Amino acid sequence: MGRKETCAGLQSLFDEAKEFLSITDDSEMMAAGEKLLADAYQKAQELKIMAMFADPADQGPSFLEIHAGAGGTESQDWAQMLLRMYSRWAENKGFAVELLSQTDGEEAGIKSVTLRITGENAYGLLKGETGIHRLVRISPFDSNARRHTSFASVWAYPAIEQDIKIEIKESDCRIDTYRASGAGGQHVNKTDSAVRITHRPSGLVVQCQSERSQQQNREIAWKMLKAKMYKQELARQEQQRAEIEAAKSDIGWGHQIRSYVLQPYQMVKDLRTNTETSDTKGVLDGEIDIFIYANLQKNVMMS
Repeated sequence: MGRKETCAGLQSLFDEAKEFLSITDDSEMMAAGEKLLADAYQKAQELKIMAMFADPADQGPSFLEIHAGAGGTESQDWAQMLLRMYSRWAENKGFAVELLSQTDGEEAGIKSVTLRITGENAYGLLKGETGIHRLVRISPFDSNARRHTSFASVWAYPAIEQDIKIEIKESDCRIDTYRASGAGGQHVNKTDSAVRITHRPSGLVVQCQSERSQQQNREIAWKMLKAKMYKQELARQEQQRAEIEAAKSDIGWGHQIRSYVLQPYQMVKDLRTNTETSDTKGVLDGEIDIFIYANLQKNVMMS
């Protein structure tokens, strides 16, 4: 459903709630109106979250890397569990999951894995999963059945496409024509055949006067502008990649975002939002939207 349809649905809910609440002498109507208002509030929050996906990178695919921490087989098994969790989450949403690389552990689990997850707002949803994930459990690899703590890092970053599509609205441009300059003589241009195009949003300016025809100069100028915008977008993407790599080097074991405790009690808790659940099985089966949306909601409230 598009944003316009969502906004229209929100307005409809609000109008219906007002109608119910205007009947002040009927408790059932009041309760129904209050529920509609609560639903409208929830939809408004969802709209705020959708607004956070305005960046094209948020709306596109995501790469997801998982790396086992120190601890050998314990952490490598935990990394394997996280791979399963994110794969289940993506599949439940109808997202495509592509395994790009994987390094297996010596005894069990994986040392590292890289996935490409493709679906609506895939990166926007997954980018908050970046950080350290901590597991506490009775180790299945310890013959003495002792409790172990394992760590794994998760890193989500946008799958920026090299296939850059440049669309230019003519309404965003100012087109000026002027008389081409020349050395004089019989070939001097006596009409306003030269063309200058200014793209207002970016400030890019191109001009062409090499052809005798204004139409030909205009066509060449449009191609020049598209080429300049392509180069500008390519530079922006390269800068974004550089920032991602720079930030990645700062991710350390101190950046713990979530704890998964299987023993002595059952609890998964996000340390950024304090969102928690005792349904550890559901979480490890991919039911992590409770944490994803709570973190998005927190960012909305802070913005």
